[in-house]
Amino acid sequence: MAKDNNSNTPKKPRFSSWWIYGVVLALIIGFQLIGNSAFSSTEKTTTSELQEYLRNGDIAKIIVIKNMGQAKVFLTEAALQKKVHAKVNEKPLIPYTGIVPQYILEYGDLQIFQNEIDEIKAENSLETIVEFDTEQNYLGDVLSFILPFILIIGIWIYLMRRMSGGAGGGAGGQIFNIGKSKAKLFDEKTDTRTSFKDVAGLEGAKEEIEEIVEFLKNPDKYTSLGGKIPKGALLVGPPGTGKTLLAKAVAGEAKVPFFSLSGSDFVEMFVGVGASRVRDLFKQAKDKSPAIIFIDEIDAIGRARGKSNFTGSNDERENTLNQLLTEMDGFGTNTNVIVLAATNRADVLDKALMRAGRFDRQIYVDLPDIRERKEIFEVHLRPIKTAETLDLDFLAKQTPGFSGADIANVCNEAALIAARKEKKAVNKQDFLDAVDRIVGGLEKKNKIITQEEKKTIAFHEAGHATVSWMLEHAAPLVKVTIVPRGQSLGAAWYLPEERLIVRPDQMLDEMCATMGGRAAEKVMFNKISTGALSDLEKVTKQARAMVTIYGLNEELGNITYYDSSGQNEYGFTKPYSEETAQKIDEEISKIIEEQYARAIDLLDKNKDKLTTLAERLLEKEVIFKDDLEKIFGKRPFEKQALAEEKVKATTDEESE
Repeated sequence: MAKDNNSNTPKKPRFSSWWIYGVVLALIIGFQLIGNSAFSSTEKTTTSELQEYLRNGDIAKIIVIKNMGQAKVFLTEAALQKKVHAKVNEKPLIPYTGIVPQYILEYGDLQIFQNEIDEIKAENSLETIVEFDTEQNYLGDVLSFILPFILIIGIWIYLMRRMSGGAGGGAGGQIFNIGKSKAKLFDEKTDTRTSFKDVAGLEGAKEEIEEIVEFLKNPDKYTSLGGKIPKGALLVGPPGTGKTLLAKAVAGEAKVPFFSLSGSDFVEMFVGVGASRVRDLFKQAKDKSPAIIFIDEIDAIGRARGKSNFTGSNDERENTLNQLLTEMDGFGTNTNVIVLAATNRADVLDKALMRAGRFDRQIYVDLPDIRERKEIFEVHLRPIKTAETLDLDFLAKQTPGFSGADIANVCNEAALIAARKEKKAVNKQDFLDAVDRIVGGLEKKNKIITQEEKKTIAFHEAGHATVSWMLEHAAPLVKVTIVPRGQSLGAAWYLPEERLIVRPDQMLDEMCATMGGRAAEKVMFNKISTGALSDLEKVTKQARAMVTIYGLNEELGNITYYDSSGQNEYGFTKPYSEETAQKIDEEISKIIEEQYARAIDLLDKNKDKLTTLAERLLEKEVIFKDDLEKIFGKRPFEKQALAEEKVKATTDEESE
């Protein structure tokens, strides 16, 4: 208990030598500004008062300081007893043994001032002594010379401390420590609470990472069989899939020092700083070994060398990478230091960085499948107050292609939508609205659309829905809306089948359904509009992929121009001839036009149903799968799929 009480007491400010310098400087400046007023009772006076005191015979001596334009006035002993001079007869604040004047004044022209005093002396037969002198303010002169330099040096030190990583102490805090590592050392007891239980899905990646953590906890289990500790593991995958979250879980689970930093932390405006920070990072890790180093977004320094250095100059980033390569597997090999790194651009990394011995394992963190999405929903729904028991399987099916970060965003957006509607808890509809909000954007019900434009949008979206309903391999429709969302004037939601491989007929059906919108405009109005821009972009990319990447075109044959290493982006020439380029363009156009004609033919045959669907869409603005079933009936392909599933289930039961 005593320990807890001590930890709650306020911390005293740390002593700094700069405080002493500041106090001394303030005292010097204060004394200079105050002058002798603190040591004496000298009062300021005017020329007219001086003349009056002089006529009364109160002044014994006047010292004229010519270089300062001042006159010091000393009174006689008899004058000091007068009531009018009582103020200058008081004791000073600070005892002072020196001779000080009772009055001081600033005169104008010296000759006029002297003539006035001489005239009064002659008229009253006075014996007042008038002396002329010069004084030098050495302290003031020194301060006026030094203060500008002190100010400039102080500003320079402040700016350099800010540039080098903060005004506080520690690595990077001082100007001469700019080459020190910026890595943050995590303590599993205080700094992070994330564990492997908080990482849903990613079973394969977790297994690999857990093995590394287990190796550090219990190395004898592996070394007894002759195994060696892996040097590093590279987490690769699309953004939002949980690469950094896995690293946080390692920091929470590993009972060893965990150094975390970003690839950009090595980049600095000074030459050689990056390599110096790499050396310092590995030195700290070796001193605390066994240890783990995590470098997030390693492509900031790990990009392939010699690709973008057209000037021929010494590249600071390449020097940093060279030092990292040497530290990971150089002549003096580090022991018990594991490097974890994360990137979503593994294709641009240097080959020397990817080889075995440096990053022994490349762990691909893919987008979650339907089972993993359900687990991710379970994690992110823990803090959400729900109004009912949610069907997590349903939510997982509604979010195909979503990453873990997207699912976290869905849960948060659902809570915000429920709060906006003054609800006490979040229900199923809030989650569906959140998915629509993320996929399609914010609803813009107040957007001004003419009746003619609204009719065109309705037939466009109805065309998508009709064609996709008629095709076997097109994604089944969930709902259609003509309410503007984001940049789109209308939208159709589909629930695509999660396939690992795609066949040409499946791709062609999807392209035909995509062209259904423009085909509907052509069939109903014999006109086309600019509303199909996103559709055209999508089918063009799909057709180009069929021809140039997947080798699915009969005219070009089994050939691909795709480079998985990413080296093509640095070249200035195409990997095919001009004749082949012309043939590629022709085949892409041919594929798209064939599917466009196919969509027109389908809509011509079902023109009455297309019209009914569009009119219902104009009436309701949002229609669902049930509305399509009322117009078109059940999809024949769904019946066939259900029959196949029943047969398969029966076969499995018999085999059991």
